[in-house]
Amino acid sequence: MDKSRSQGETSDAVRLATAVSRLRSRIRIESGLRSTGIPISQLAVLARIIDEEPTTAAALAASEHVTQQAIAQSLATLKERSLVEKQADPSDGRKSLVNATAAGRKLMETIAASREEWLTQAIDAAVKPGERGALREAIELLERIADVELRRGGEIR
Repeated sequence: MDKSRSQGETSDAVRLATAVSRLRSRIRIESGLRSTGIPISQLAVLARIIDEEPTTAAALAASEHVTQQAIAQSLATLKERSLVEKQADPSDGRKSLVNATAAGRKLMETIAASREEWLTQAIDAAVKPGERGALREAIELLERIADVELRRGGEIR
């Protein structure tokens, strides 16, 4: 690989990272994520609870790649806001199962609907009808990039 190509790929990598970061930030703003006053990390935990409920704090910590203490803090805040509830695990009374409340589900539904509405409108405004195929191809490429597992040295696992 020649040096100019390497620099071009680095530039593409930086541009992609910047564009994805800007889009994520804009989606958060437009969907009302920031206006909830709940940190994004806690909303991610709430979304995972909804996807996997009932679940345990240990399972949440593992799936979110954080410590049990971090999950305990998130759950305490979510519980304080009446977005989740805990109950004893019927098969093991030493464990608690976590579920989203109706209010927690409603919050996530509202955020998802706002996000989809804004993004649909933004796509309609920015992407010309003839560019829709290119958008679909770009989405496929982004999904493939997100799924790549690399070893040290850049080899694909």
